[in-house]
Amino acid sequence: MKNYTLYLLNAVAILILLGCGATEETSSTIEELPMNQENADYSYLALGDSYTIGESVCDTCRFPIQLESAFEQLTNKSMHTDIIATTGWRTDNLIEAIEDQNPDNTYDFVTLLIGVNNQFQGIPFSMYENEFSQLLTTAINLAQGEKERVVVLSIPDYAFTPYGQTTSNPQQVSDELDEYNTYAKEVTENREVKFLNITDITRRGITEPNLVASDGLHPSEDAYAEFVDRLLLIVNTVVKD
Repeated sequence: MKNYTLYLLNAVAILILLGCGATEETSSTIEELPMNQENADYSYLALGDSYTIGESVCDTCRFPIQLESAFEQLTNKSMHTDIIATTGWRTDNLIEAIEDQNPDNTYDFVTLLIGVNNQFQGIPFSMYENEFSQLLTTAINLAQGEKERVVVLSIPDYAFTPYGQTTSNPQQVSDELDEYNTYAKEVTENREVKFLNITDITRRGITEPNLVASDGLHPSEDAYAEFVDRLLLIVNTVVKD
């Protein structure tokens, strides 16, 4: 019974990370707050995958919405937030979704967090090398063409979760994600765009279980709050009058 329970846990976690099939991976998600963009003081676009849409946390617990709330409390200004993200997306899925949605290039701030599913699904690293650069260019274009308005977040490390500890080689997962993050940081900083490390927060997931969501795989509301602590001052500096 113990082995069967562990098998079920692994199967469920894999389905969650992969997006539960091709239909979810190829569909696009764009979510908005009730406030229209034209009625808000500022606009924010979050691009990504499960870590941006907030798999296994509440709608207001995901980091883009926590960031919006914290920004509004800090500045007494309103912010409209759009999210283009779905659990399971690789870089190619996000590229296709942005093309389908065709968002305006008028955002005051844009975040980009992508790549874990390229690694998880064993996609050749060369695909990430090619498509991450393309996504970074897109993010800059959507941020009014101003690189100062873009922040790239590092990929969280799922090896430091209950699910990650059941994989055959958690250290290999961490090593491969380090490769992804090292490349993303180099490309991002060479373009003079801000790269924000949040991976270290997720690497406390085993010793601090509150940083892991109830699915045993994704970051929790508490972890996302720590992402926001690091993002907030950047956003305030970028979009201030």
